[in-house]
Amino acid sequence: MGHHSPCTDPKHHVHDADAYVHQVERACEKRGLNLTPLRATALRLIADAGRPMKAYELLDKMKATHEGAAPPTVYRALDFLLEHGFVHKLSSINAYVGCHHPGGEMHAVPFLICDRCHSATELEDDSIVSALDASARALGFAPQAQTLEVHGVCADCAAKAA
Repeated sequence: MGHHSPCTDPKHHVHDADAYVHQVERACEKRGLNLTPLRATALRLIADAGRPMKAYELLDKMKATHEGAAPPTVYRALDFLLEHGFVHKLSSINAYVGCHHPGGEMHAVPFLICDRCHSATELEDDSIVSALDASARALGFAPQAQTLEVHGVCADCAAKAA
């Protein structure tokens, strides 16, 4: 049986954006990384959203506090946050969510994405990640990264439809 964390609880998400940013600041200090004010703002806005956020939506919100915010600056901030594991990119919907373990090591995480309310549940289950890795290696493939996004309808939306 795989390791299940609180991330498998659909109600588990970043509740306190300020505490989340402070956690990332501590992680950056430990790793010798520079969390600039622009990067911290992007991170806080993603955490505050409570759902996946698209880059141009982030740009629109950042313009309110950073008049120099432009697509290249936002994408550079997102690249930094992605590279260091502070956010995840959901490729199928081209949006970003905060990582529930920003102080930990980089990790592969499957996501359950609701096509109705657009919530994204971080499903951290080591057995899923391990099974994909083992299957790839059995075929002679050397995996370097995993992204698994499962689309469907979350329990809340299913209950509303019933």
